[in-house]
Amino acid sequence: MSKKHINDPGLILGHIASEVGKGLMAGAAGTLAITLSQMIEMKITKRKPSDEPADAAEKVLDIKPETPEDKKKFSQEVHWAYGTSWGVTRGILSLLGLKGLSATAIHFATIYSTALVMPTKLKVAPPLKQWTVKELAIDAMHHAVYVVVAGLVFDALGED
Repeated sequence: MSKKHINDPGLILGHIASEVGKGLMAGAAGTLAITLSQMIEMKITKRKPSDEPADAAEKVLDIKPETPEDKKKFSQEVHWAYGTSWGVTRGILSLLGLKGLSATAIHFATIYSTALVMPTKLKVAPPLKQWTVKELAIDAMHHAVYVVVAGLVFDALGED
């Protein structure tokens, strides 16, 4: 945004909305990427899909899916809403003047620290000390895929 428009509330709000909107699109792309990354990894490792997204949302929102199929669907909805909404963080970082690799690094640190802490606090995942190095590395890799793709998409959408 140019300096001459800094006092125009309409332009400021439009700029904020644009960065948040680009963030949501980037978040959706990142969510697609992490989903594909997890699907490939689960095929290789024979790991079953996690109920963690649904379990966490059930606790926070006080929702209880009635059937296993409902829970599976709810888990996917939570996964996509959560991942897409994390794209807003990328938009906020841009509004703060952070771009490229520095924004990607902060985005990763924010998302991954939340991913490590919140499930344990909600008691839907074991404490970190019970995770193996391999489990942590795989989880970090998936989140790195998310932020790299989200960042590339965000940056590709260009400046206002």
